[in-house]
Amino acid sequence: MNGPVSTPTSTPAERHREVADGFTRRVQGATDWDAPAPVAGWTARDVVRHLVEWFPGFLSSGAGIDLPGGPSVDADPVGAWRAQADAVQALLDDPATAGLVLRNPHTGDVPLPEAIDRFYVSDVFMHTWDLARATGQDETLDPATCAELLAGMEPIEELLRSSGQYGARVDVPADADVQTRLVGFIGRDPRWRPPVAT
Repeated sequence: MNGPVSTPTSTPAERHREVADGFTRRVQGATDWDAPAPVAGWTARDVVRHLVEWFPGFLSSGAGIDLPGGPSVDADPVGAWRAQADAVQALLDDPATAGLVLRNPHTGDVPLPEAIDRFYVSDVFMHTWDLARATGQDETLDPATCAELLAGMEPIEELLRSSGQYGARVDVPADADVQTRLVGFIGRDPRWRPPVAT
């Protein structure tokens, strides 16, 4: 699984706030929710849909926590994302969360803040590139976080590929920057651009 998005002095709550804020900026800046995304068959709306659909079930089944629902992604992708981001931040800011555990047959027992950090915050971070590229916005990601994720995932590449959650690795130049290498590793073509309307 992905390594946590972390720095030596930050907490899962702080990391979620920073990463979610970055995604929120792209959500708020999106003007065409039907624009194609770098994931085959997805639109910009589907990037948000993915995040607001998989994580609540993961949290509910593994920790018995049900996040409050927001509007549907089809009706209001901005509102759907904001509702989830706010709910996850409130959960991480609650001191009681530190003592909870998420149980999953694939991951074992993981302290809840660490599980959110490792599996969800990392996913939001990587999908920020997808949404930014789909909607023509700033796609710059924090290079230190890119490097940490890449270092955590490369040793378990075979496991990640076999999970079906990652496409085939896209080769990039050996001297590519760390963001480009991360994007290629997770199966995105860094050269991908939305098709030009004719």
